[in-house]
Amino acid sequence: QLQLVESGGGLVQPGGSLRLSCAASGFTLDYYAIGWFRQAPGKEREGVSCISRGGGSTNYADSVKGRFTISRDNAKKTVYLYLNDLKPEDTGVYYCAAARLIGLCVPISSNFGSWGQGTQVTVSS
Repeated sequence: QLQLVESGGGLVQPGGSLRLSCAASGFTLDYYAIGWFRQAPGKEREGVSCISRGGGSTNYADSVKGRFTISRDNAKKTVYLYLNDLKPEDTGVYYCAAARLIGLCVPISSNFGSWGQGTQVTVSS
């Protein structure tokens, strides 16, 4: 059974950094694009970043470009999201999701069918 488990969230001060991990099990990660999404209290879920199956194509929301970096290690069946220069508006539950996409990956929720349970990121002084 396809399973995704996020980890690495926590409380961090503005300007700080975190590394989120998305560990996959029950399927071959190589065949799936992985997206990261977040949802703040009272707001809709939004796409943050996406990485293609082989890692050659990445995509970021304008709000995180230059601050977040997505990468993957298919051998370790893990996808990472590096969060730098964090701001209070980055606060939310971060989810990873998998999709059998070929080519360019765009973090649109409807494209992704398998989701993790989320990890909380809180940016506050």
